Amino acid sequence: MGAHVRPLEDVRIIAIEQYGAGPFGSLHLADLGAEVIKIEDPSSGGDVSRYVPPLAEDEDSIFFEAFNRNKRSLSLDLSTDAGRRVFEDLVRNSDAVFSNLRGDVPAKMRLTYDGLKHLNPAIVCCSLSGFGMSGPRATDPGYDYILQGIAGWMSLTGDPDGPPTKSGLSMVDYSGGFVAAISLLAGLHAARRDGVGGDCDVSLFDTAITMLTYVAAWQMNSDFVPTRMKNSSHPSLVPFQNFEASDGWFVVACAKEKFWQRLAEAIGHDELASAENYRTFTDRRANREELLSRLDQIFIEKPVSHWLAVLKEAGVPSGPVYDVDGALSDPHTAARGLIVETEHPRFGAVKQLASPVNFGSQEKAYRRAPRRNEDFAHAIRGILGYDSATIAELGSAGAFGSAEDAWLPHAHPEAEGAL
Repeated sequence: MGAHVRPLEDVRIIAIEQYGAGPFGSLHLADLGAEVIKIEDPSSGGDVSRYVPPLAEDEDSIFFEAFNRNKRSLSLDLSTDAGRRVFEDLVRNSDAVFSNLRGDVPAKMRLTYDGLKHLNPAIVCCSLSGFGMSGPRATDPGYDYILQGIAGWMSLTGDPDGPPTKSGLSMVDYSGGFVAAISLLAGLHAARRDGVGGDCDVSLFDTAITMLTYVAAWQMNSDFVPTRMKNSSHPSLVPFQNFEASDGWFVVACAKEKFWQRLAEAIGHDELASAENYRTFTDRRANREELLSRLDQIFIEKPVSHWLAVLKEAGVPSGPVYDVDGALSDPHTAARGLIVETEHPRFGAVKQLASPVNFGSQEKAYRRAPRRNEDFAHAIRGILGYDSATIAELGSAGAFGSAEDAWLPHAHPEAEGAL
């Protein structure tokens, strides 16, 4: 494969996805070169995220742009026989079908391997649902907020005296998207090796429970009870948390004994490092309240910039607590190429965040998210090779939506010539 070819350019994925988790997962596959064709239901106006405010107008939204760049869009009504025919022809010419629907829906819609293997024995069917295809919650809808509650995350987030608190970001959705993408890639590898595809049954619930990691292991193997910690401190390592300076907050992370020794020296209190009751991880955890009280009194005396300079010089892991604007403005954000621009016919130049997934040294390419049904001609003529008579027949049978819906070529100049 030449250096100019992105790693997944020989992969075609049919995506029946909407909103956040599914589109986030396929976004990174598209950024790596995969051709991701979004199937959008014409009867509902396509992906619901096209209408999420703020910065939303008609069928365009910045929310949609953030999750769907580098993809293609085809309006297709899978509830009709004609729409199903088109879908099945796409399956014959694709490597994977990716969906994020309720756990019982893929089987009902015949989106699983059993429902599609007769069309393409090597097809990989990846389902990302709230609770998976099996178990007592399989038919329940699942959203990030709900999962953060069920999986115990809210019980661990925020200050001890506060209410159960979710993360400021949809971390279950995003993590679930990554898990789905990894599962799909594993399935593709196996299918190309063996010639046989299969199902990837991935869920937000599985993802969120698994991400409890060591906290769950402590809970299951001892009398340890995980709780919310003051100032977002680590449950066992001290000091490893937020501290307040005279003008703001910063983070100190003493994940090794040597960092504690360096910290004590850097803040001018060598006696803390040599004190018997603070010598080891175990000692500092046992005397957490007393030690943190002393550190609080020290750090509050000077500004964040002072402490970060001192700690960096000493080799102590630390960092500022930014707001979103601060994070985006950090010089390292620019240096890593994490802000990119795409051109949009409504919004003009749209800034968004690059994918963190990398392979090789090739520069990434970013194309705006597709407008609904923008890739009609590419999919129907370019991939499937339908002639004008077939397209007209399928259109009359409702494959692409009702007569009032925008499936006809005039709806998008890019589709001219589709008929």
